[in-house]
Amino acid sequence: MRMFLISDNVDTYTGMRLAGVDGVVIHSRKHLKEQLDKAIADKTIGILLITEKFSREFPDIIDDIKLNRKLPLIVEIPDRHGTGRKPDFITSYVNEAIGLKL
Repeated sequence: MRMFLISDNVDTYTGMRLAGVDGVVIHSRKHLKEQLDKAIADKTIGILLITEKFSREFPDIIDDIKLNRKLPLIVEIPDRHGTGRKPDFITSYVNEAIGLKL
């Protein structure tokens, strides 16, 4: 199994290529859907890396794949502009999940 990147910027793509991860740079909903369909059809892809921007802009497409398919595993990654999450997102996630304040 291998990883594949779908990015919205060249910098993230270049960094991942240096780490040995193949991928594409796209900018539209249509191209995102096309690349996701190709990635799902490719049985060698086990982990699909997607920049957080796509998850925020097109949650319906991403969530559909997450809920209805076992593979590939979709992992949202921050781009060069940083993450869109709060600084304490892990602590608040644990608090919500188990009710324990850390």
